Amino acid sequence: MINAEVQKSGAESSLSVIRKFSRKVQGTGLIQTVRKGRYYERERSKTVSKKRALKRITRYENRLELIKEGKLVEEVKKGRRPQRDTGTAAQANAAAAAPAAPSGTSSRSSGLGESTPIAR
Repeated sequence: MINAEVQKSGAESSLSVIRKFSRKVQGTGLIQTVRKGRYYERERSKTVSKKRALKRITRYENRLELIKEGKLVEEVKKGRRPQRDTGTAAQANAAAAAPAAPSGTSSRSSGLGESTPIAR
């Protein structure tokens, strides 16, 4: 254990004593070592990690079995976006799904409301 001790000398103000103490503590490196070990977590033994992995696997298999039997409804994860497909198949699907533009009008829109009834 490192001790940081400061003595008040004569007419020294309490603020200067506090400053002197904080400088001494910084010099010892005590705060840095405490901050480094703040979230330290001991490494688990191999047997414990293997047991946890086996439990996880059996839990997952039981869940899949319940879903297959219809006793558990598979839930959709919220907040996740579906992954984009960046191939030519995605472009072909988008082109097929898009409605055909009427003749005489361009298929591009500036997004400023040209298709609203007021702007026509």
